[in-house]
Amino acid sequence: MTNSTSQAEIVRQSLKRRYRKERRFRAYGITAIALAITALVVLFSDIISKGHTGFLKTTVTLEVTFDPEIMYLEDATDPAQIRNADYLAPLMAALKREFPEVSGRSGERALKGLLNSYSSSEVKDLVVANPAVMGTTQTLTFVASDDVDVFVKHRDDSSYSLKLTEEQQAWTLALMERGVIDTSFNDVFFTHGDSRDPGHAGVLGAIVGSLLTMAVTLLLSFPIGVAAAIYLEEFAPQNRLTDFIEVNINNLAAVPSIIFGLLGLAIFINLFGMPRSVPVVGGLVLMLMTLPTIIISSRAAIKSVPPSIREAAEGIGASKMQVVLHHVLPLAMPGMLTGSIIGMAQALGETAPLLLIGMVAFIVDVPDGFFSSATVLPVQIFLWAGSPELGFIERASAAIMVLLTFLISMNALAIWLRKRLERRW
Repeated sequence: MTNSTSQAEIVRQSLKRRYRKERRFRAYGITAIALAITALVVLFSDIISKGHTGFLKTTVTLEVTFDPEIMYLEDATDPAQIRNADYLAPLMAALKREFPEVSGRSGERALKGLLNSYSSSEVKDLVVANPAVMGTTQTLTFVASDDVDVFVKHRDDSSYSLKLTEEQQAWTLALMERGVIDTSFNDVFFTHGDSRDPGHAGVLGAIVGSLLTMAVTLLLSFPIGVAAAIYLEEFAPQNRLTDFIEVNINNLAAVPSIIFGLLGLAIFINLFGMPRSVPVVGGLVLMLMTLPTIIISSRAAIKSVPPSIREAAEGIGASKMQVVLHHVLPLAMPGMLTGSIIGMAQALGETAPLLLIGMVAFIVDVPDGFFSSATVLPVQIFLWAGSPELGFIERASAAIMVLLTFLISMNALAIWLRKRLERRW
C-alpha cells in the first residue's frame, strides 16, 4: 500500500513539473509574440509620426502683379528679354505689400527666405506659356520654403531645429493668420520626381521606376521559375546532377542580396555593356534573386497535387506532357502565384543589389521606358534618409509609408489568392 502511494505521489509530482514547464513555455511564447508586436507598433508609430506631415505641403498665396517695369520685360515674346527678366521682383513686391515696414537689403533678404527657390521659375514658366499675363494681377500659389514648411508643421516640437529667425517666424505667423500661408494635401509628392528642394521632391519617378523594374522581373522570373520547377519535379531523373542542382537552388535562396548585385554588375554591365541605372538591368538582377524563391514555392505547389490526379490522367491515355500541362499545372498554379507574389514583394523592397548597378543616381525626370534612367522606391528612401535637410527626412518617412502600402497590398493579395484558389484534398 505504501509502495503504490509513493508511486502515485511520484507520478503526481512528475505531472506537476510537466505542467509547470508547459505553462512556462506558453508564457515564453506569449512574451515573444508580445515583444514582436510591441516592436512592430513602435516602428510603425515612429514612421507614421515622422512621415504623416510629408503628405502635407505648406503654400504661400500672393496677389502677384506682373509689372513690366520692375520685371524689365517690355516684350514677353522676345527671347532675349525673357532670358534676362527679373521674375523674383513681382513676388517680392507682393510680399512687401503684406509687410510695408520692411526695408533695406537685410530685410528683403529675410523676406525672400519665406519663398521657395523655385517660385521665380514658376513665374517665368507662366509668362512663357501665356505672355498676355503681363500687366495683370494674378492670385498665385507657391510652395513655401523648406524652413517655413518645417516651422509651420513642427513649431511646437522641440526635437526639430527651426532655422527661421524670430522676425521671420513672426512674419510667418502673421501670414498664417491672414490665410496667406496655409497647409494642404501634398499633391507634389505624388506628381513629381526627385528634386534638390524638399518642397518639390516627389516619389512619382521612383514609383514608375519600381513598376518598370518589377515588370521586367516578373516577365522573366515567373515563366523561367515555373518551367524549372516543372522540369525538376516531373521530368528530371533522380541522380547526382539533379541533387546538386536542388541543393544549390536552396542555397541561392539564402544568399545575401548584395551578391546578386555584384553578379549583375559583373555580367550585365561589365561583360555585356548594358547601361547603368535602367529598369531592364535592375529587373534582370532582381530576377536572379527571386528565381530560387519562385522555383522552391512552385515545386512545393506541384508536390501538393495528389498522385491520384496523375494516375487518373495517365489511365485514360494522357501523355506525360498532357498530364503536367492539363492537370498538374492548373491545380498547382495558386501555390505558384502565391510564391511568386511573395518573391516579388521581397524584390520590391531590395536596395543593396540596385545600388551596385547604379540605380542610386539622382533622377529628376520620370522614366518613360525600360531603358530610361530610373531609381526605385527603396533607393529613393535611402537617398532622402541620408540628406541633412529635415524636409527630406520627413519625405523619406512618407515614402516608407508608400512602400509599406505596396508591400502589405502584395502580401494581402497573396493571402487572398491562396484562400480563394486553394483546394483541399
